[in-house]
Amino acid sequence: MNKEEYRMQLKDWLSSIQGAVQDENIRQKAEHLSFIMNDEHSSEEEWYELAESIAEDIIPQDAMRDVAVGGHQLPPLPYRYDALEPFISKEIMYLHHQKHHQSYVDGLNQAELALKRARRTNDFKMIKHWERELAFNGAGHYLHCIFWFSMSPSGKQKPTGQMLRLIEQSFESYDAFKSQFSAAAKQVEGVGWAILVWAPRSQRLEILQAERHQFLSQWDVIPLLTLDVWEHAYYLQYLNEKATYVDRWWNVVDWREPEARLKQAQQVKWAPF
Repeated sequence: MNKEEYRMQLKDWLSSIQGAVQDENIRQKAEHLSFIMNDEHSSEEEWYELAESIAEDIIPQDAMRDVAVGGHQLPPLPYRYDALEPFISKEIMYLHHQKHHQSYVDGLNQAELALKRARRTNDFKMIKHWERELAFNGAGHYLHCIFWFSMSPSGKQKPTGQMLRLIEQSFESYDAFKSQFSAAAKQVEGVGWAILVWAPRSQRLEILQAERHQFLSQWDVIPLLTLDVWEHAYYLQYLNEKATYVDRWWNVVDWREPEARLKQAQQVKWAPF
């Protein structure tokens, strides 16, 4: 990527975040970045360092706003497309971010708007299709939002502090964790992900695999209310009348637990893209 291409990428990024940023310090940094990009004596390294600083500031500030139904956006990368070379090429990063991730964003927005129309018209004939689209594209979008910010050309390459202690507690050692994570990634069936997760109930870290992105679930979300529709949950009483079981289940729902979980879940805030 030459200097002019990088200038255009940063201009597009600044344009995409302009309406969402309220913090005056971030606004001043963004204005300064716009100014120095027009200075022929400034370097790409200066642009990159300032852009990275802005991206780090935006995440906690931006996490206070909601994403409207059908309003997801492609997050800007906090580094150039060629910044991870020679380990990941510029061409891969560009296609991965601009084409593949953008397609998940578009698919997620389309699914959310279709389900919104279904709720308003009470027409759920296409519910199975749109729930699949919601899961596939939503999980793809959310996982990529984690993925991009988990890399850097000059990042911290080994955890310390609480993260290292939890890794050692959960996997016995950092080397054992790396071995298991790498093996999980290499042995995903078909296409998918290896994912390090925190399990709030057991208070431990775990390594999970995801085939494709989701298999009808989304990542980066916290469950609040669940309904078991495995046959063992209803078959002895309702036989093959699953729909009757689902309709009657609403008579025994207790919203105190979902409300308590929501209160705790709202303490977690990710950048909204």
